[in-house]
Amino acid sequence: MTVNPLNPEHFEQYDDDVATASVKPELQPPPMYRVIMLNDDYTPMDFVVEVLETFFAMNREQSTQTMLAVHHQGQAVCGIYTRDIAETKAHQVIQYARDCNHPLLCEIEKDA
Repeated sequence: MTVNPLNPEHFEQYDDDVATASVKPELQPPPMYRVIMLNDDYTPMDFVVEVLETFFAMNREQSTQTMLAVHHQGQAVCGIYTRDIAETKAHQVIQYARDCNHPLLCEIEKDA
């Protein structure tokens, strides 16, 4: 007897050998990155507060507290985002500061 590979009736079917349960892929959340603002001796405090309100959607109280942390501790976390968003926010802050003739800097680092 010849077996026609296009005719499924010629193949024996065993239900116990077939893996029928579909396995959902394990998705992991994307790695998060902290946007860190660095202190300098030239950028005015009110400008830092404005930047925090504008680019990080902080209210006046939050932005003032963050600005004081930057001033007293040398740096502070402004927000935690996915890598693309963190890089974009850091770039926007630096560009805006340059446009306003301030040396304010932000950097990103992977969140633990």
